[in-house]
Amino acid sequence: MTLETKKSVFVELGNFLSQFSEKESIKKTDVLYNDIFFDDFENLIHLSQSHNGWYTPEQVYFAINSWAEALTEENITKWISKYHFDANPKEKTVALILAGNIPLVGFHDFLSVLITGNKALIKTSSNDQHLLPFLAKYLITVDENLKDKITFVEGKLENFDAVIATGSNNTARYFEYYFKDKPSIIRKNRNSVAILNGKESKEDLEALGEDIFRYFGLGCRNVSKLFVPKGYVFDGFFEAMFKYQDVIHYEKYANNYDYNKAVFLMSNFKLLDNGFLTIKEDSSYASPISSVFYEFYENIEDLQSRLKADSEQIQCIVSNNLFENSIIFGQTQKPQLWDYADNVDTITFLLTTK
Repeated sequence: MTLETKKSVFVELGNFLSQFSEKESIKKTDVLYNDIFFDDFENLIHLSQSHNGWYTPEQVYFAINSWAEALTEENITKWISKYHFDANPKEKTVALILAGNIPLVGFHDFLSVLITGNKALIKTSSNDQHLLPFLAKYLITVDENLKDKITFVEGKLENFDAVIATGSNNTARYFEYYFKDKPSIIRKNRNSVAILNGKESKEDLEALGEDIFRYFGLGCRNVSKLFVPKGYVFDGFFEAMFKYQDVIHYEKYANNYDYNKAVFLMSNFKLLDNGFLTIKEDSSYASPISSVFYEFYENIEDLQSRLKADSEQIQCIVSNNLFENSIIFGQTQKPQLWDYADNVDTITFLLTTK
């Protein structure tokens, strides 16, 4: 398959995904193989919550829409234009060990392996076993040459040349030992933070709520920690968060809210609480579901130095240009194809690994 052929296949997948919306899915006449896949995919979206209680239709539709927006000819061309694909020394089989915290979280690795002309040997998370195999089946139908490039396995991974694995800090240690003789990208726990200076508009803070509550806060790109100036008053923050109050009506989230709030209170921690979100002063980056930690800062330059020193613990930094290359409010869960997890260039890894 030529690079242009592979690109066109994924553009076609983007066209397919663009039909699905939480408001109304509209079947387009110019999308390939809709007669085979459209109804089944719509059904799968609504079945996803029975496979994983956190995968509500709203969250799955959001993930699908994000990939539909990413998989355009313009975006894919911009993404791959800086690489020399003829430098790939040989076709490799790349083992992918995927996470399942948010829908299709491993799709970028899957896409990267195939676009570089390699084979994907995929072990899905038990929490996300259906969406990616369905999309793989669609891709193979569009171009049957991909059939020999995509393999899903349930048992032990064998006969591969490199590995990309995503997991917790504990599983990462296992991965590092188990795959020590293979070229690898091993991803650990990371969290995202927001830096506020008190000058944010209500619209900014409402957009920050998207960064906090999307996927119920389960993603590494979700903001779990706020840095605020000394003396910051949280009234405006809580007023903006009110837009997301319906999250408490979701049982799994509500159970986490009740449990984590009780644990904090029994430990005599001082909390700020609005009935569906607690915020707690804490130096840690990782907060539990339904809670966000915060920390005061006195000097933005000192904070910038600290965050640079802690970069291996941080996935995204959100601010109004208070930090170099920070993300604007509301955009953490809409990464571009060239926004690599942990800032590790997956394409370069796949093209240069022998």
